[in-house]
Amino acid sequence: MTTVTLTEFRSHASGMLTRVERGETLVVLRHGRPIAEVIPVSREGDTQPSWKRPALRLTAKGAALSAAIREERTR
Repeated sequence: MTTVTLTEFRSHASGMLTRVERGETLVVLRHGRPIAEVIPVSREGDTQPSWKRPALRLTAKGAALSAAIREERTR
């Protein structure tokens, strides 16, 4: 993790982002205090948020629930 000032980040943004692209993490300081952390994009799985991904479908062996309900109603 590298610490850079905001002025330095603005002056050398392209080079700084190239470093981040290569896997480095940058902490940007303003007046000596951290204001941002620039990190590489996570490449794990989907880039979609979990709430936009399809839900997990659960299955069970045996008769379908609807078939069991119909059978129960006919009795």
